[in-house]
Amino acid sequence: MNKISIQNLSLQYADGAESLRGINMEIPQNAVTVLFGPAGGGKSTLLRCLNRLNDLTDVKTSSGSIFIDGEDILSPNIDVTALRRKVGMVFARPVPLPMSIRENVTYGLEVSGEKRRSKLDEAVERSLKLAAIWDEIKDRLDEPAVALSGGQQQRVCLARVLALQPEIILLDEPTSGLDPISTGKVEEALQELKKEFTVILVPHSVQQAARTADYAAFFLSGQLIEYNVGKSIFTAPKEKKTEDYIMGRFG
Repeated sequence: MNKISIQNLSLQYADGAESLRGINMEIPQNAVTVLFGPAGGGKSTLLRCLNRLNDLTDVKTSSGSIFIDGEDILSPNIDVTALRRKVGMVFARPVPLPMSIRENVTYGLEVSGEKRRSKLDEAVERSLKLAAIWDEIKDRLDEPAVALSGGQQQRVCLARVLALQPEIILLDEPTSGLDPISTGKVEEALQELKKEFTVILVPHSVQQAARTADYAAFFLSGQLIEYNVGKSIFTAPKEKKTEDYIMGRFG
């Protein structure tokens, strides 16, 4: 079943930078959908459209629709705060808040009014387990989050998103600064998370895209070149541009 329907989406920034041209995609729920391609292709721009973060940038023109559960999230009537709670985002660099691990995870819940300690504690354990880091830090919850390793910080930032119980998780190169072991733990977590959530990932390499993708979309210069089941696109791409990129002939 499709969770997201992107229809004729185009966008251009005021400075003429990275844009999207006529994107049409159906993104299924409970799967990892990977957006890959060279820098400047539009992948991160598309992610930012999915939770309206582009509202905060200097966009010159935009058109088209994005339907999530049948509702056009680009409508001016949409509650953007509620949307960003439903569509959480993890960025390339972990940004732990200057507080304890526990407070990092509960921050969003407390800001939105949750005061019950039992609910907050429950959210901490659940979210850290989903982010595949509970066993590593369950006895350190009152220590500063900044004292953790980069890989652990990134998983705590993921847990902070998960605590708000989103339906969709966007990840923009979440392992780009991590070592191979930490990267593997994040990738393992994604395979578990897709059982509950719809996951959309911009990977940091073609290899990561191939390892993680249930579905994969190849972007080049703001255009969607090819979109298919992950195994198919990485073993038998239909478009020569896709094949050339996967084989390392450009990019």
